[in-house]
Amino acid sequence: MKINNLILASSSPYRQALLKKLHLNFKAISPEVDERPLENEAPETLALRLGKLKAQALCEKHPDHLIIGSDQVAVINDKQLGKPGNRAKAIKQLQAASGNTVTFFTSICIINSNTMHYMTDLDISTVFFKTLTRQQIEHYVDIEKPYDCAGSFKSESLGIALFEKIQGDDPNALTGLPLIKLISLLEKFGVYVL
Repeated sequence: MKINNLILASSSPYRQALLKKLHLNFKAISPEVDERPLENEAPETLALRLGKLKAQALCEKHPDHLIIGSDQVAVINDKQLGKPGNRAKAIKQLQAASGNTVTFFTSICIINSNTMHYMTDLDISTVFFKTLTRQQIEHYVDIEKPYDCAGSFKSESLGIALFEKIQGDDPNALTGLPLIKLISLLEKFGVYVL
């Protein structure tokens, strides 16, 4: 399959920027997918299901493509964190994360839209937050406005100042696309970055 037949099933500017790091030609197309969790759905199951659904949603209209889908679910104290959407909710999320750990489940799925053959993988990252004052949290939120980010931070920029440490295999996964796992899956479909 030609490398220029790649689609990223996402409208996320963060995922698009990450995929551009690999110097592959691709189109980014937003899939229409219901992202609500199923009843009692585990976060890793939700992330994998949504990553696959996003890729599948574009298959019919885009034959002859490899379609990449990804999703991320953040969890603190067994509670899933969504995108905050506004300042007050971002502050509340970061107050809950202060001095705590947040686990991020980031899925990757690639589907060959001709054969519907697909492969998935999952990256798990744990973020250990510093104990933060309300003033520090408000200052951070007012600078970065992380309203469209699960967990209310941007680890690729000033959000890194909120952490004591990160445990995981791929720092890109926190931003929304596990590139190490993506490269490995692409190779199984015959697409080589190098």
